[in-house]
Amino acid sequence: MGLSDGREVTTGSGLHGGCLCGNVRFRVEAVSRVHNCHCDMCRRTTGSAFAVLVWVASENLSWDSARPTYRRSSPIARRGFCKACGSPLSLAYDASPQETALRVGCFDEPGSLAPQYNYGSTQRLGWVCCGIDLPHRETKQQW
Repeated sequence: MGLSDGREVTTGSGLHGGCLCGNVRFRVEAVSRVHNCHCDMCRRTTGSAFAVLVWVASENLSWDSARPTYRRSSPIARRGFCKACGSPLSLAYDASPQETALRVGCFDEPGSLAPQYNYGSTQRLGWVCCGIDLPHRETKQQW
């Protein structure tokens, strides 16, 4: 969907998604990039070995029903979740208010949203082999 060189790919009629209970629903008009994130902050917030993040320009994201509830997850970012069911939905960095990351698992049809690279690769758990052949990028953040 999104391109690793930063160009956005439009989605035609848009991509839809939401939380587990359906209280929060969204629509995305274009995707910028998709990647696996192995940083410890993403691991902790997902409760999994890594997160798969779908980045969109904030102007291409609309909330169709209730909006997420936000909490500060670190000194540099805030995360959105459904206050009714607790589903984690979004990530936004203070330094980049023009873009938002959504969890791939929140999309109604995530099959076309394949990751293009791994982020935070030095923090990857040794037994994680998903996407091992993808390019790697690093982060300096650790929590």
